[in-house]
Amino acid sequence: MIVEVLSWTCLLAGGLLGIIGGIGMHRFPDFYTRLHAAGTTDTLCAALFLLGLGLQAGLTLASFKLFLIFAFIFFTSPTASHSLANAAMLGGLKPKLSNSGSSSND
Repeated sequence: MIVEVLSWTCLLAGGLLGIIGGIGMHRFPDFYTRLHAAGTTDTLCAALFLLGLGLQAGLTLASFKLFLIFAFIFFTSPTASHSLANAAMLGGLKPKLSNSGSSSND
């Protein structure tokens, strides 16, 4: 019973985090902040999903495969986000800078 509750908690938290990441991608103003929203939330979202599914599967070959999928995502997702940001910067895409809310009295 406890494993079932933990599993569903992880699955629901992963889904909620995925929705929050999607909202961040929609609301943020430029490519870099959107990439940050996607890159930060997708790794943890996938980790929570895979943990929840692993708890459902128990100690089996399926849970080992889920762990291998997590290890792959854990290393490739941040690398892909960094590569995209680097390619955008080298391609000349500048971040959107805003002066709203800041005041300088110099």
